[in-house]
Amino acid sequence: MDFSFVHKAWEKWASLNIGSGAPLKAALLINYDPTGPSRLLSTIAEQEGIKLNPIELSQFIDFIKRNKLQMESFIIGTSQYVVTSVHESWFSARCVNTSKPSGEGAIIMQTAAFLLIALYDGSIAAASQAMVAVDQFAWQLGRKNL
Repeated sequence: MDFSFVHKAWEKWASLNIGSGAPLKAALLINYDPTGPSRLLSTIAEQEGIKLNPIELSQFIDFIKRNKLQMESFIIGTSQYVVTSVHESWFSARCVNTSKPSGEGAIIMQTAAFLLIALYDGSIAAASQAMVAVDQFAWQLGRKNL
């Protein structure tokens, strides 16, 4: 795996898409191979705008592996999410314990080697902008078969 490429692509993408005035408030890139042996642990490859600990990561990965996306909720940081839409390689979710009037959401996209978790504030327009940002990074990874 070309970690140098992943890191450079992440740094460039994150600087444009995460933070104040950007489409995303936070994002994580997790090494993930659903076909790998169970002893192969997923790790955080990159993160920006949030610090997720290993326990939270393992609970999220277990949620993904159970593949009952629309029957269960998941937690990232202090926010609990319910899945609202499932597609072939990604799904979206809304935060159920937010205090923000416009809400919060998450987009989780799976590539060949990673899970990309993108968090955003807002509703429909914000979700559309977040999806564009996520899709751009996933496209970059896909060019290298990652």
